[in-house]
Amino acid sequence: MDQAGSAQDAQSLSVCYRHPDRETGIRCARCNRPICPECMISASVGFQCPECVRGASGTGSAPAASRPRTIAGGAVTADPRLVTKVLIGLNLAVFLVQLAVGDRFTDRFELIGQAYVPLLGSVQGIAHGQEYRLLTAMFLHAGFIHIAFNMLSLWWIGGPLEAALGRARYIALYVVSGLAGSALSYLLAAPNQPSLGASGAIFGLFGATAVLLRRLNYDMRPVIALLVINLIFTFSWSGIAWQAHIGGLVAGIVCGYAMVHAPRRNRTLIQYGTCALILAVVLVLTLLRTAQLT
Repeated sequence: MDQAGSAQDAQSLSVCYRHPDRETGIRCARCNRPICPECMISASVGFQCPECVRGASGTGSAPAASRPRTIAGGAVTADPRLVTKVLIGLNLAVFLVQLAVGDRFTDRFELIGQAYVPLLGSVQGIAHGQEYRLLTAMFLHAGFIHIAFNMLSLWWIGGPLEAALGRARYIALYVVSGLAGSALSYLLAAPNQPSLGASGAIFGLFGATAVLLRRLNYDMRPVIALLVINLIFTFSWSGIAWQAHIGGLVAGIVCGYAMVHAPRRNRTLIQYGTCALILAVVLVLTLLRTAQLT
């Protein structure tokens, strides 16, 4: 019994053969080497490591249906963090524009329901036909600490998630979570209360990561602890749009579940159908709030 228990413990403490700093309980179905979510490639049975997939492709016998796929069915790419890098670059570029142009730029694109904006000299907001603010507010930040914290979080949690989902599904998750956060903030916050930042989308990534870790039977304690800390900050610090965080988190959990638990048959339909359903909820919430304010 002691030897069996020791063997099980050793297996649970295996580390990815390509990333020795990452513990994993998943092994390649061909060579039995331990692989992390960034390295695992969905196969007809289980998961395979990149070397085994390349070896099969090199023989010319692998059918088109068994091309490398992520756990969510996305295409495996040479740079699994490309979208995350682009998102960080886009956020930084917009922040530089904010610094260069000033508050007039921020006032024109931040999330606000309905309010008179002195710098623009008129009543502004989503209720006045500026629905684009639901999206543009996701790329604005209130200062150096704000953007630094968000971009570090995006890099730390977004990169591995992008590798596990694939680019298209990762983009869908990010945008849907961010819009859900914006919509809930628009619905519940005071109409003249501005909000901005990528936090809603990032909380969506947190939620999807928790779902993914549970799907892979990984230790969820680190991500749960980090999420709890962020939620404590959300509700204890003034000036934080908790509505955007909660909206993004809920949307991320729902989308993440659809991404990693959808059956192989009709998987794409279920995944993107769930995203479309959440967008429909965003639309309904937006129309409802606009009707209240006008």
